[in-house]
Formats: sequence, structure tokens, C-alpha cells
Amino acid sequence: MMPPSRRRSSVVLYALPVVLAFAALFFGRYGGSVSEAFRSLFSSGGSDLLRSLIFHVRLPRTLAALVVGADLGAAGAVLQGLFRNPLVDSRILGVSSGASFGACLAILVSGGALAVQTSAFVFALIAVAVVLAVGWRLGATPLALLLVGVAVSAFFDALLGLVKYVADPLSKLPAITYWLLGGLSGTQESNLAPLLILSGIGLAFLVLVRWRLNVLTLGDEEAASLGVRVRPLRVAVVLAASLLVATSVSQAGMIGWIGLVVPHVARAWVGSDHVHLIPASAALGGAILVVLDTIARTVLPSEIPLGILTGLLGVPAFLVLLVVYVRTQGGTR
Repeated sequence: MMPPSRRRSSVVLYALPVVLAFAALFFGRYGGSVSEAFRSLFSSGGSDLLRSLIFHVRLPRTLAALVVGADLGAAGAVLQGLFRNPLVDSRILGVSSGASFGACLAILVSGGALAVQTSAFVFALIAVAVVLAVGWRLGATPLALLLVGVAVSAFFDALLGLVKYVADPLSKLPAITYWLLGGLSGTQESNLAPLLILSGIGLAFLVLVRWRLNVLTLGDEEAASLGVRVRPLRVAVVLAASLLVATSVSQAGMIGWIGLVVPHVARAWVGSDHVHLIPASAALGGAILVVLDTIARTVLPSEIPLGILTGLLGVPAFLVLLVVYVRTQGGTR
């Protein structure tokens, strides 16, 4: 049972992404002030142009940031618990590398935005299918999945290097480089339906089985003695987490550190029980990415790629968490 003080704190955490997403609608590079945007949104006397901008540009993008951040945060929390490793993030199973190769391959052959997203999603699923197929033959243990994931990730990274090598340096290579930096500038209303549906499926499954993840962290023998079918459950959880990562990367490109840092912050906030940790990681990931995306599209005249912002803020945050962890554990040994 969660203490009352922590329960109240959790309510604030779950309300945070909603409040920040609503506030993000009023900020942008368009010349109108926040008060003008508020009038345009809630009264008939505001600017029609600003109202259209809010509903058709800012709102879809903010929703995408909210969902992508939730996907990466929840996937990171699940994978860290599943592999019993605090350094695991969403890139460990080769899903991000497969998606990156797929997207850049589509850019290389002059595919449109839909082709880029579709190719990224398909190759992400191919990567996780290879990991699960080989890992199943090796017993589907955490170590087997981890090692196969590293190998598959390295393979797709090599293929990505080949694509970059043969790309036209004047046209294709800059587009590939920009996509790899990550961002939501290409978000449109038509992109939201697949993102929401696939993310909803993955998040709903993880929420439904979140109590079983606590059992998996005890070890295979202990989990089996408690009636859990360890191997099928582990594969299903990996598949759901990979679905979230594939959906996010295909929509927003490579966005690092969310899946690594956010679960640690959520764990300090609500504890390590996956019943609370997974929803908290999703809420905190969505809130953080909404803030970063708002900064990315408003601070400078040209948009800052999200991958740069997450790196600039994620690395110092991770180092702070590492120092705190070492101090609480009494050293590095």
C-alpha cells in the first residue's frame, strides 16, 4: 500500500502531463501573445488564424510529444525491470537501430513522409522479431535477449552506415542526418491515429501485466514457483515494449535518454513497484517531452532537434542520479 503522502504526490505526477500539454498550446513562434492565444481558443473574438494554428498544428504536435514521451518512459521502465539492469533503455533490443535503418533507407530512395514512417516501423519489427526468434531458441533468458539485441543493433547500425555512405552528400545525407537527430516537426493530424492506436495497445498491455513484472524481477525459478509462465510472459512484455519504441521512433526519430533517465526519476518518486512505476514513467516521460518539444520549437528561429535537447539535459540528469545512487549505496563496489 502506498503511503498517503506518496499517493498525493502521485496525483500531482499524473496531472502534470495534462497541465503542461494544455499550456504548450499557447506557446509558439507565431507573433501572438499568450493572452491572444487564450482568447482565440476560448472566445469568438480571437484570431481565426491563431485558432487554426492551435488546433491543426500545435495540438497534434503536443499530443504526439505526450504519447511518444509516455511510450519511451514506460518502455524504459519495463526493460530495466525485465533485465534487472538500471542501464538498459529502449535501444537495447535493436528496435531503434532497425527503425533508423528503415527510415533512412526510405529517405535514400526518395520516399515521402508516410513511406519513411512505415519503413521505420517495419524494420523495427523485423529487428525485434530476429531478437525474439534467436532469443527463444536460447531460452528467452534476460542475458540471451540482451546479447542478441546488442548483436542485432550492431548489424543494423552497420547497414545504416552503409546507407549514409552511399547517400548523396548534397541532398540525401543532410535529410538522413536531420531525421536521426529526432523531432516532431513533421507531425500532422493524419499521423496521430496510428500513433495513438499502436501506443494504446502497447501501454494497455503493460498496465494490465504490470504486477507480473514484479514477479519476473525475482528470478525465473521464483517466478515459476509462483505460477508465472516465465518465457511466454517475458517475450510478450518485450514485444509490447518494442511496439512502443518502434511506434515512437517511426514518428519522432531517434530521441535518446528519455527511456534511461525517466524511469529512475519515476522510481524515486513512486518506488520500484511496477504497479505504480509504469504509469508514473509514462506520465513523467510525456510531461518531459512536451516541455522539451515546446522549447525546441520556440526558443530559436529555427527548430532545435529533440535528440540534441534530450542529450544536453539527459546526460547531466543521469550523472546526478548516478552520484545520488553511489552515495546511497555507500560506494561503487
